[in-house]
Amino acid sequence: MKHIYQQGTNPSAPVLLLLHGTGGTERDLLPLAGLIDPSASVLSVRGNILENGMPRFFRRLAEGVFDEEDLVFRTQELNDFLDQAAQQYGFDRRNIVAVGYSNGANIAGSLLFHYKDALRGAILHHPMVPIRSVPLPDLSGVPVFIGAGRNDPICAPRETEELAQLLGGAGAQVTVHWEAYGHQLTQTEVQTAAAWYKQLFPQ
Repeated sequence: MKHIYQQGTNPSAPVLLLLHGTGGTERDLLPLAGLIDPSASVLSVRGNILENGMPRFFRRLAEGVFDEEDLVFRTQELNDFLDQAAQQYGFDRRNIVAVGYSNGANIAGSLLFHYKDALRGAILHHPMVPIRSVPLPDLSGVPVFIGAGRNDPICAPRETEELAQLLGGAGAQVTVHWEAYGHQLTQTEVQTAAAWYKQLFPQ
């Protein structure tokens, strides 16, 4: 998978896995990593799917309607890539915190839904429920931050609440932060996520 790896100065800090939104690239979320933990190593990945020329992490059938077969395949592809990247770059595979926005948040959520210990934690900006047909693994002790918009036309508040309930039901430690805006990523949401990270992953 096309990606950027930046070695951090703190080898014990989580590796920040950056996952862009539809039409983004592996460079989009690099500024977020600097705000969240400037000492952490960063692995920023570009989605392997193109939709009308726009990179994505998995296919969709329509707005908000996921191609579940492709989602499962691409989630395994990303999980396998993380295994390979950990060996290639010499970081702890069990010490990855995902930071995803929109489509990237959905693939990060799918990693949590499908693979126990795939992520140590996750910051999900404007995610949806990735899939409803699988039993979740035990997510006890996995902290998850969800940033959501009360007026998000793509991800309705009830979708956010369902995702939080599903993750919490599997044992994850879920924090939901609401903004009064739509699907865009706001500065206050980013700052709140960074403060959450610093509290949950002190260095």
